[in-house]
Amino acid sequence: MRNSKTLAKVRAGKPVRMCSFGHFIPAYIPMAADSGFDCVWLDAEHRAFTDREIQTLLAYCHRFDIDCMLRPPTLEKSRLYRYLEDGATGLMIPHVSTADRARELVQAVKFPPLGDRGQDGVGMDAGFLSRGDEYVEHANRETFLVVQIETPQAVENIDAIAAVPGVDGMFIGPGDLGLRIRRTETTVTIAQANAEVAAAAARYGKFWGGPGLSLENIQHLYGLGAQMIAHGNDYDGLLAMVRKSSAELDAIYD
Repeated sequence: MRNSKTLAKVRAGKPVRMCSFGHFIPAYIPMAADSGFDCVWLDAEHRAFTDREIQTLLAYCHRFDIDCMLRPPTLEKSRLYRYLEDGATGLMIPHVSTADRARELVQAVKFPPLGDRGQDGVGMDAGFLSRGDEYVEHANRETFLVVQIETPQAVENIDAIAAVPGVDGMFIGPGDLGLRIRRTETTVTIAQANAEVAAAAARYGKFWGGPGLSLENIQHLYGLGAQMIAHGNDYDGLLAMVRKSSAELDAIYD
């Protein structure tokens, strides 16, 4: 059973190095691990993966000793904890706007006494060996639940959400939150969300973060106390490569 590098950094008061990807590229995982990242964020909310593909990518994460924070495409209880059984170190759940929803998620992904997760105990996360209570205690200690703050309602409820036992961290989604700010009647702002999430995290001993939209934005979030900032992804990397290669060919052929 492996320990979480993300939680080790958080508990030491240090920032987590995390990058993200959304395509079936097994090689991305050892590249990230070799480059010093603690965690890869695998997005299955907006990208399509089969269960076997996810199992394969999680096995690579174990092979190269790097955490995987999976954003799943479902809230179905047994599927959520099956991702943990298959080796995900953490789950990040989108659109968590109330404390009640946060408590439901804790029930799904934490073992008693925190939650009501079902026990198998012989999956990838247990090394395919039955380990009894040692496994249960390890899973509660070394896996994490992150809830995404993506609506004005979530910002308004952030204190109650952060107070839920078993919620380990909060992650602001500026894309969805910004969309809802623009298209609904609300006084909430992104700056307000950052400040209120930071304050709630400090009050309740949780970690928080968001995507690093620029180097200046990363510096700003880090200055507010964010420990989980996502920087670097497969989409931007591939797009930059093909545009650079096309421009180089233009310089020769045109």
